[in-house]
Amino acid sequence: MGIKAALSKPFAALVVWQVSLWKKQALKAQHRVFKKLIHAARHTAFGKDHQFKHIQTYQEFKQHVPIRDYEQLRPYIERMVAGEENVLWPGKPAYFAKTSGTTSGVKYIPISKESMPEHIKAARNALLTYIHETGDASFVDGKMIFLQGNPILDEHAGIPTGRLSGIVAHHVPAYLQKNRMPSYATNCIEDWEEKVDAIVNDTIGEDMRLISGIPPWVQMYFDRLITQSGGQKIKDIFKNFSLFVYGGVNFEPYRARLEESIGKKIPSIETYPASEAFIAYQDSQTEKGLLLLVNAGIFYEFIPVSDYFNEQPKRLSLAEVELNVNYAIILNTTAGLWGYSIGDTVKFVSKDPYRIVVTGRIKHYISAFGEHVIGEEVEHALLSVAREQHVEITEFTVAPQVNPPKGKLPYHEWFIEFAKEPKDMQQFAQQVDEALQRKNVYYRDLIAGKILQTLVIRSLQKDSFINYMRSQGKLGGQNKVPRLANDRQIADTLSTYIN
Repeated sequence: MGIKAALSKPFAALVVWQVSLWKKQALKAQHRVFKKLIHAARHTAFGKDHQFKHIQTYQEFKQHVPIRDYEQLRPYIERMVAGEENVLWPGKPAYFAKTSGTTSGVKYIPISKESMPEHIKAARNALLTYIHETGDASFVDGKMIFLQGNPILDEHAGIPTGRLSGIVAHHVPAYLQKNRMPSYATNCIEDWEEKVDAIVNDTIGEDMRLISGIPPWVQMYFDRLITQSGGQKIKDIFKNFSLFVYGGVNFEPYRARLEESIGKKIPSIETYPASEAFIAYQDSQTEKGLLLLVNAGIFYEFIPVSDYFNEQPKRLSLAEVELNVNYAIILNTTAGLWGYSIGDTVKFVSKDPYRIVVTGRIKHYISAFGEHVIGEEVEHALLSVAREQHVEITEFTVAPQVNPPKGKLPYHEWFIEFAKEPKDMQQFAQQVDEALQRKNVYYRDLIAGKILQTLVIRSLQKDSFINYMRSQGKLGGQNKVPRLANDRQIADTLSTYIN
C-alpha cells in the first residue's frame, strides 16, 4: 500500500464521522441552512424584492418566493452577467457555469465562493466514504481519469465562465494533481472525437485505477481503447482498474455493455452533481439510494409530480416528504438560486438517513393521451425484459406516434440501438409493453380501451445515437440523450437511422 492510500484511511474515517453528525440530524441541518441563506441574502436585490428581512419561517418564505425555472429567473441572472453586484447573492459570482438548455438556449448558472467548495467536498467525500466502508484505498495510488469539459474559461463581466466540469478541473486538490489524467493539453481539445482519441493515447500505457464520467461517453472511450489495443478487454489494458464513478444518467441501461467491455464487474459510485449544486452521492455499497446533502448550503423543497403543473403546487420541506413518491426537486442555494426548479424528479427510498434515487426529468414524459409515462417506468420495463432475455442496450429513446398509418391506432415508438438484439423482436416488444402496463395503470387502460396499440420498436444502426448527438452539436461532455419526449423532434431525426 502506498503512502497516499495509507493516509487516506484515517482521513476517510474522520470525514465519515463528520458526515454522520448531520446525517443523523438532517432536519436541524436544513433549518440552519435556511436561516443562514435568508440572512445572507437579505440585502441583495432579490432579497429586497421578496422581503427577506420579514421572513422567519418556511411558510413565510413560500408566501414571498415563487417557484421559478431558469427562464423565469433570467432577468436577475442577466443583470449579473452584465456585471451588477448583489443581485441574487452578496457580491459577484465566482464563476458562471455555462449550460445549454432545450428551451432557454445558453444558460449561465451562478457559482459563488461559498458554493464552489461544496462541489469539491462532495466529490471528495463520495470517494472517502467508499474507502471507509470497503477498506479499499488502492485506487488512490494509481492514475485517475475524469472525462470532463474544456478547462479553458471565458469571461463575462470579469467572471470566469465555462462548463461545470471544466471549472471543477481548476479545483482538483494538489495531492491528486500528479494522479490525474488526461493531460491539461488533451483536456483543452474542444472536438469530442479528437479529444477521446487523445485521451486514449494519453492513458493506454498508464496504471489507470479510477475512471469517472457519464456512462455513454465512457463507453465511447472504452470502445476506442479496445480497438487500439487489438481487441483486449479493459481489465487487461488497465489491470488495476478498480472503481467506476458516474453521474448524470441512470447507469443501468449501460451496465451490461460497459461490463462486457471491461470483462468483469467493477465497483461503482453514483453521484448527483448539477451545475446548480452537488445534491447527493452514494454513501453505501449495500443500501439503495444517494445520500441527500442537507448540510451543503442547499435548502431543499419538493413538489409532488402530480401537483407540479398546477397554478399553486404543493411545496414541501424535507420534514414533509414521504417514501416512494415522485417529487420535483427545488433548490435554494448559497449561489443565490431561490425556489429554483432544476427540472429533475427524485424519490425517497429512506428517511433515516434521507436517501434519494433520481427518477427522471419533469419535462421528459409522454402524455399524448393522458398516460403520463415517465422515465423510471420505461427504463424499468425495458431493462427488466432485457435482463431476462440477455439483450444488451446501447441507447434508447421513446416518443408518441399520434399520426399512425391509416387504419392503425396510435402508439409509443421506441428507438433502440442494440449491442445484442433479441432473438424474437416481436416477442421482446410485447413483453416490454406488458411490463410498462404493469408500471403505469393509465397506459394499461389506454391499451385495454383500444385507444393505443402496443408499442413499436425501431432497431437502429450502430452508432445512431452518437451520430444524432454529433448532428446536434452535443457529442460528448455532459450532454445526455433524453429518454422520453412528448413530441417527434428527436424521433423524426432518428427515423433516418432505422435498420
